[in-house]
Amino acid sequence: MVATLYIDGAWKSASDGGAHDVHSPHNQSVVATVSQATQDDVLDAITAARTSFDSGIFTSWSFEQRSALVGKIADLLERDLKAIAKKESDDTGKRIIEAEYDIADVIATFRHFAALGLKQHDRLVDVGISRVNSRIVHEPLGVCSLIGPWNYPLLQIAWKVAPALVAGCSFIVKPSELTPQSAIALMHAIEEAGTPKGVANLVLGPGSVVGHHLINDPRVDMVSFTGGLNTGQTIMKAAVSTVKRLALELGGKNPHIIFADADIDAAIDNAVTAAFLHSGQVCSAGTRLIVERSIHDRVVKEIVRRAGQIRLGGPDDLTAETGPLISKSHLEGVTKYVEKGVAEGATLLVGGKRSEKSEHANGWYYLPTVLDNCNTKMFCVQDESFGPVMTVEVFDTEAQAIAIANDTPFGLSGGLWSKDADKAARVASALRHGTIWVNDFGPYKPAAEWGGYKQSGIGRELGEHGLGEYLEIKHIWTNNAPSKSGWFSDGGEG
Repeated sequence: MVATLYIDGAWKSASDGGAHDVHSPHNQSVVATVSQATQDDVLDAITAARTSFDSGIFTSWSFEQRSALVGKIADLLERDLKAIAKKESDDTGKRIIEAEYDIADVIATFRHFAALGLKQHDRLVDVGISRVNSRIVHEPLGVCSLIGPWNYPLLQIAWKVAPALVAGCSFIVKPSELTPQSAIALMHAIEEAGTPKGVANLVLGPGSVVGHHLINDPRVDMVSFTGGLNTGQTIMKAAVSTVKRLALELGGKNPHIIFADADIDAAIDNAVTAAFLHSGQVCSAGTRLIVERSIHDRVVKEIVRRAGQIRLGGPDDLTAETGPLISKSHLEGVTKYVEKGVAEGATLLVGGKRSEKSEHANGWYYLPTVLDNCNTKMFCVQDESFGPVMTVEVFDTEAQAIAIANDTPFGLSGGLWSKDADKAARVASALRHGTIWVNDFGPYKPAAEWGGYKQSGIGRELGEHGLGEYLEIKHIWTNNAPSKSGWFSDGGEG
């Protein structure tokens, strides 16, 4: 029996013996077989996390001790970087070099939070009374359900696990059932580093089976979820009954504005990367191009040329520049998305179909696609394809560019290109998105907060706020010279 669940400090098989094959999106080969948890397994994991938290076995550790643990996990991940990257490449179909970059980012995330845990978190409040000591202290939040997506499997989990450990929380990790291998590797590192029994738990399987208790159980204090809007809305509704804390990153439809005074060649190059990296399966992908009318033809013509030359291939194809979509159902969804865009009036300039090359026949490869003549009333502009599909809109004035870019229910990220520093600053300030890149698109650092406005989510990951999501704030008022309050008169009789 496959033993890939980690519950209460032990590797276990599913209670009913159930297992699940993980298939490569590149050619449908089986790359792993993992346990598929039952609802009883999930309840056991929640019990283990709750018991460990309430026992104080980990909350009694100082910030310094927990930071040292997280630093040790980073060291172990660095030791195993190539092996973990191979697992993630197998699961996602992305190029091995991309997977290695991702695991390096995972390590950087753990190191960031290890360092952040060493900072002073408590503070004194001056209340103007010499006999009173007024302190603000930060304590572990409790038991957390940490639910990750399939596009950046370990990175998105790391954004949750690292701060949860530094804060002193106990937790249950649930990666996507499509991409579980790197989360299993992380749990081995967490175990090897010396994390107390029951603090870290791992359950595997589809959300329809294992998700209910993770978001509804009253013993869970917080849910941190990265994924689709519909699931995020379900989690929000479920949280009402127990008033759980939520941290939700729900994707985006990210505007990428190019002004006529930009460095056009650099803007075009970055626009291609922003839209088609990882075949558009990036929550912050710049798939919504908004270009000044006077340069539209020049910019779009070159982007179409570049998009048509992008080389698709599997993890081991050294000539490939991007890979497959994650699954057959996702490919079908992207196909329908493009068809609907064309039906709405968009002009298909390149792509718009599954790759017909023989070497892609067994995989889920969709050609980089550009849809021109789009506007904010269209479904393809308002909804997220999560695929290699760029839509193109035009503007004439700065005010129009801002209005178009903000005309979306999402607000995760956005970018703009202009050599006019004052204009760039004005536009960046006016855009209602959580991250704005000026004359760039895509880079992030663990020290900078990440999250979105509007329907892109609630809360922030990374940065100092990313740790704060896993901490409770307590005010402790100590009167060192107690006396009667004197508020009510005391006649001496009851």
